[in-house]
Amino acid sequence: MQIDSARVKNYLAGLQESIVAGLEALDGKPFIRDAWQKPAGETLGGSGIGRMLEEGQLFERAGVGFSHVTGERMPGSATAHRPELAGRGFEAMGVSLVLHPRNPYCPTVHMNVRMFVARKEGAADVWWFGGGMDLTPYYGFEKDAVRWHGACKDALDAHGAAWFPKYKKWCDDYFYLKHRKEPRGIGGVFFDDLCIADTADGFEQSFAIMRSVGDAFLPAYRDIIERRRSMEYGEAQRDWQCYRRGRYVEFNLVFDRGTLFGLQSGGRTESILMSLPPLVKWRYDYQPEAGSPEAQLLSDFLIHKDWV
Repeated sequence: MQIDSARVKNYLAGLQESIVAGLEALDGKPFIRDAWQKPAGETLGGSGIGRMLEEGQLFERAGVGFSHVTGERMPGSATAHRPELAGRGFEAMGVSLVLHPRNPYCPTVHMNVRMFVARKEGAADVWWFGGGMDLTPYYGFEKDAVRWHGACKDALDAHGAAWFPKYKKWCDDYFYLKHRKEPRGIGGVFFDDLCIADTADGFEQSFAIMRSVGDAFLPAYRDIIERRRSMEYGEAQRDWQCYRRGRYVEFNLVFDRGTLFGLQSGGRTESILMSLPPLVKWRYDYQPEAGSPEAQLLSDFLIHKDWV
């Protein structure tokens, strides 16, 4: 089966640019462009482009990264579920973003789409796609949850009715803080190891599913942001936002596969950790007041639920 990695790379680079253009239109402040390349002689090679915005009108911090890297040996995080691939070289490319708006009524969001190829001399390449998008609100709005999950469903239903339920459940299970026994947010879709290899056009089918997820992100998130960005807030709402951001940090540093892969493979630390929020708080055994909007987030939204 022919693998057209150059076409995947072109799509991902274009996706980064189109998303950044859309986010700049929302914020009004341009993203900086930070191109990087790994020095010759290192185990991990490759290059990437980081697009960053800090202290914008809308976004307190926003990062949209594109990377294309190769390595001589796959890190442990990539072979934990595929031990037969240990020792292979690899090629990985993807777009990953995390957006942290300043207004607590605007949700944090994450999206990632990627392709991975494991190579060994004398053996066939092993490839797969992965990705997803998930929403982390600080205040719950049913209309936003329905819009978000509806966009995820529409993107995947174009390829068959079985994909969305499968990838929604995977998202619910994956973005779960086991030590807290709570979801990180309201979910969306998540997938990995996508390799339709039993048909002649399996690569094209797999690539198309990844593209549908990547293309669905901006319209859905833009609708939610435009609905919430003008809502007034005070120090109490901001304090709750910073507290809940702590859960985001805990997940990214303890469980996130992308973070672990980047750190274990010797990736660029600034690019890997651009997902972390600029301000965050932790408190000992904090519980919101019963019946408050903060308590409602926990009881009515941070649950596994079929929104559409």
